[in-house]
Amino acid sequence: MKRLFASLALVALVSGCAANTGGDSSFQEVAAAAYRAPGQPTLTVFTMVNNRTGGGGHTSLMVSGSQRVIFDPAGSFRDDRVVERGDVLYGMTPGWVQAYKSAHARSTFHVVSQEIPVTAAQAEQALRLVQANGSVPGAFCANATSGILAQIDGLPNVSSTYYPTKLMAQIDSFPNVTTTKLFEDDPDDLKGAVREVALAQ
Repeated sequence: MKRLFASLALVALVSGCAANTGGDSSFQEVAAAAYRAPGQPTLTVFTMVNNRTGGGGHTSLMVSGSQRVIFDPAGSFRDDRVVERGDVLYGMTPGWVQAYKSAHARSTFHVVSQEIPVTAAQAEQALRLVQANGSVPGAFCANATSGILAQIDGLPNVSSTYYPTKLMAQIDSFPNVTTTKLFEDDPDDLKGAVREVALAQ
């Protein structure tokens, strides 16, 4: 199953945040791709952690409210079937969320997911903030994500940081956070095109 999910993405090697060189999808494509997940609104911080050093390689933020998106600042997860504008990935169905995590988890990195329950108003504020933020320069992923979280009303205080694992440690102190980890043993040669497969749902 993990090979299937890994095959869904056209990704660059994620040893750190990289500048986004792709073009933006149109506003019409963004509107058409909207997906709303069932259940309580949540924010989920993803941290890609080096299995050897424990250092952070990348940070991103999934917002699940009136629609579910992933803010992937300076990220490298790109696929022709994924609508992306200003470092925000739209249409994040369960299959695409798993594909996103699986594309980053491999022999050298694992993915830590920290899910934070929030109100509908907090989720909508987060959605507006990530949509308004725009594309992020390389190496600013944790800084951009911490900056978004710091602006959300009612969340515990978040200090600005450039280090993914330092942000992860801050989120770990939040109440009611659910943390999961994804380990996979895929090799590090994930650059370039991969075979086309149907999106698993």
